[in-house]
Amino acid sequence: MITAKLIDNIWATRKAESLNGYKLMLAEVIGGNSAGERMIVVDIISAGIGDRVIVCQGSSARRMLGDDNIPVDAVVVGIIDEDCTFG
Repeated sequence: MITAKLIDNIWATRKAESLNGYKLMLAEVIGGNSAGERMIVVDIISAGIGDRVIVCQGSSARRMLGDDNIPVDAVVVGIIDEDCTFG
């Protein structure tokens, strides 16, 4: 899983049938070696632009949608309320 900030909506008038009904968003990775990289994510929890989120990728993302055959690589699975540091 990675942390990211949602920065925009993605609108696709033509897409795979299996993606119909899903909200696509543009996310920018925050923290780590990939900070600043952008990716398209499926938002299944009604997050919004500006939210910091938790994103799962790969087969775990497809399982969140209930279909291992759907062409998705990243899904928003949580909204970060606050950062916690330990130690």
